[in-house]
Amino acid sequence: MIPKELVKKIRYIEIYTTKAVNDVLAGQYSSIFRRHGMIFEEVREYQPGDDIRSIDWNVTARTGHPYVKRFTEERELTVFFLVDLSASGTFGSTGRAKNEVAAELCALLAFSAIKNNDKVGLVAFTDSVELFVPPAKGSSHVLRLVRDLLNFTPCRYTTNITSALDFLGKITSKRCVVFLVSDFIDSGYESQLRIISKRHDLIGIMVSDPVEFSMPDVGLVYLEDAETGQRILFDTHSPAMRRAYEQMENARRIEIREMFRSMEIDFIEVVAGSDYVKDLLKFFRIRAHRAQRGT
Repeated sequence: MIPKELVKKIRYIEIYTTKAVNDVLAGQYSSIFRRHGMIFEEVREYQPGDDIRSIDWNVTARTGHPYVKRFTEERELTVFFLVDLSASGTFGSTGRAKNEVAAELCALLAFSAIKNNDKVGLVAFTDSVELFVPPAKGSSHVLRLVRDLLNFTPCRYTTNITSALDFLGKITSKRCVVFLVSDFIDSGYESQLRIISKRHDLIGIMVSDPVEFSMPDVGLVYLEDAETGQRILFDTHSPAMRRAYEQMENARRIEIREMFRSMEIDFIEVVAGSDYVKDLLKFFRIRAHRAQRGT
């Protein structure tokens, strides 16, 4: 039986994200994700005016009459959400953990996808892939993904983005839209990120908490790394200590941002407690403008 609190969260996300899709993001999603390639439809007899390059020579040889292959534009996309649910995502200073914000973001994008008749799938990972939900259509499927994300209990605590990217490469050869949602507290995944970005339409979404930008002055506190369990005593009353922490975090974000930019991979930054619908809408508009310019 699903706990009442979880049902309330799922219901809230369903109402909020559906309204956002209908009121704000309608039309934006479909305008920025291009359909990829052509799919085979049928073989039929050659008719005057048909492109001779479409002749199916095997069928023509068997029948003694010219036949052509017909293709139609692929009208549906497959969208995958690769979601980092390691222990660092359980942190939240705004009343919602980063993992909850990640679930809401995925719901918003997934409802946009199914509104355009696309399929959505999920890969939830820590330092290994712990949950895989194959792509499917429909609002009930999206709600299942949201439930799985909110109700997820990891078996492991650390992060390995490479393992998730490797897994995606093994389960699909078809070009997909891939949202990689993480706080990117990891290293050594650059090579695989580049490989996947060449095969798929990859978008990185970095979820952060306000405390990661500005440490409040609350005196002496223990800071614990949720993934390793390591604890340090931190004097938040010291302006120098707070400044050093903020500079370190800022440098980390800049490094990640520049890495994605150098690989020409789209990158969205979302902060828990902020209006992430505006963040997504800004991304959609920038990408739509870029598509119009053909870049």
